[in-house]
Amino acid sequence: MAVTRLKRKDRRNKTFAKLDVKFLKLATNIELGSRSKQSSKDQLAKNNAVLAQLTAKA
Repeated sequence: MAVTRLKRKDRRNKTFAKLDVKFLKLATNIELGSRSKQSSKDQLAKNNAVLAQLTAKA
C-alpha cells in the first residue's frame, strides 16, 4: 500500500491535538498562589479529586 499524505486540514488537526494534550498535562500542575489559581468548580479539579480518592483506596 502506498503512503498517502495528510490533507492540510488533517495535518493542522494533528498538530493542534498534540498541543491540546500538552496544555492539559501542564494544566494539572498549577502552582499554589499563582495568578491563574485553579477554581474548585473546574473539571480538572473534580477529576483530580476523584483520582485522589481512588488512589487513597488502593
